[in-house]
Amino acid sequence: MEFERHRGNHTHLNIAPLVDVMFLLLLFFMLTSHLIQEPAIRIKLPESKTAEAKDESIRTVLITKEGEIYFMDRRVSLKEIREVIQGSVKDLEKDFLRIKSDRDANVGLLVAVIDEVRLSGVKNFSIVTERR
Repeated sequence: MEFERHRGNHTHLNIAPLVDVMFLLLLFFMLTSHLIQEPAIRIKLPESKTAEAKDESIRTVLITKEGEIYFMDRRVSLKEIREVIQGSVKDLEKDFLRIKSDRDANVGLLVAVIDEVRLSGVKNFSIVTERR
C-alpha cells in the first residue's frame, strides 16, 4: 500500500528586497536632510575664526543689508520686535536667541536690535558669524 505524502505548502517571505528598499529610503532621507537650507532670506554673515556650530532649535533675529528685520522668518519692525520676542520666548532667563546680521548691514541698526533684545528681557543671546 502506498501512502501519499502531504507536502505542506510552506510559503516563505523573502525580505531581502524589502530590506534593500528600506536601506535606500533611509539613505535618501539622510542625504537630503543635509541639503535643507536655512531660511530664504539672503544674508552674508561676517567671518570669524572662533565661530561655533549652529543649533537650529534656537530662535533667530535676521537683519538684511537693506535694513529689514526678521524674527523667525516673519518680518517685523524695530518698534515691535520687543513685543514679538516677549510673546514667543517662553523663559527669558534660560532660552537663547541668535542675532544674524548681514556683513553690509548698518551697525547702528544692529546695535538698536541688540538694545531691543536686552530690553525684552532675554539674557542669553549671541551674534552669529561664519567660520573662515
